[in-house]
Amino acid sequence: MKNAVIGNNKQKANLIVLGAVPRLLYLLQQETSSTELKTECAVVLGSLAMGTENNVKSLLDCHIIPALLQGLLSPDLKFIEACLRCLRTIFTSPVTPEELLYTDATVIPHLMALLSRSRYTQEYICQIFSHCCKGPDHQTILFNHGAVQNIAHLLTSVSYKVRMQALKCFSVLAFENPQVSMTLVNVLVDGELLPQIFVKMLQRDKPIEMQLTSAKCLTYMCRAGAIRTDDNCIVLKTLPCLVRMCSKERLLEERVEGAETLAYLIEPDVELQRIASITDHLIAMLADYFKYPSSVSAITDIKRLDHDLKHAHELRQAAFKLYASLGANDEDIRKKVSLGEGRPPVLTASRQGVTST
Repeated sequence: MKNAVIGNNKQKANLIVLGAVPRLLYLLQQETSSTELKTECAVVLGSLAMGTENNVKSLLDCHIIPALLQGLLSPDLKFIEACLRCLRTIFTSPVTPEELLYTDATVIPHLMALLSRSRYTQEYICQIFSHCCKGPDHQTILFNHGAVQNIAHLLTSVSYKVRMQALKCFSVLAFENPQVSMTLVNVLVDGELLPQIFVKMLQRDKPIEMQLTSAKCLTYMCRAGAIRTDDNCIVLKTLPCLVRMCSKERLLEERVEGAETLAYLIEPDVELQRIASITDHLIAMLADYFKYPSSVSAITDIKRLDHDLKHAHELRQAAFKLYASLGANDEDIRKKVSLGEGRPPVLTASRQGVTST
């Protein structure tokens, strides 16, 4: 079954229709099943979950999550990792309600305890946390169960995936949360304060995903009042990094995330707005956000066209958010936006309309 469904969504759907899921869950939960058999069942279920959203819905309808969470009580590490991998796949699906992670009050502390078992348990659990932390209630639950202390040391892991997932956890924990942010500022990891570690992860030689997520952590901590807006780590590190993410050399998704995060960072502070407006020709750079999708005649690759169309709206929205933040307080910046080379096409069109009338 495992070999049949790998990379084949049609076969996955066929197995689900034939009733494989209840049978696999039955074997997974039977005390008489060997650990090897239970592990293989968890692997097949994880593969089924990697198919379509309908597959995930079918798994949820069969109450897969309680069965997998029960499996985490096993002493066998390979079985635990297989259950966590499947849970990770299910919880990262948009059709899975995050609340299912918090229904049983014993689950979060047990997941915290499993963080020390292996680099795979660390990666999967952090990924589950970062996807299921939606709002202050979830932040409070994770914070109260020691998320900061349990995850902080993972930022120095030898595994890039573990470091990255830990970083994403901190970004969702700190978002609009003064309590978490004030705690993060004072956390020491191997003798270094957490903000210093985040700054190191902003360096140009680090992967873009890591730079962006570190910048988000520092941005959220700043907006929550844990870091001053005139701190060097914001003015000289975080802000320039986010401006870099807006350049046309970056992927469209990265440019959207960079612009939206920068808009959030500078929104309440006029000095940061002034600094951003003169950093790396940012205002002129934003004009490129309106050049997607590229002209159809220039695109021979249908996938590229589809990609551009998909992100065109997000790019425009991100650009307008950043324009709004840049011009929120300073009239000189507003003039630079409305009259300069980087003005949005909508302003260009409206000015031409006024001239013609």
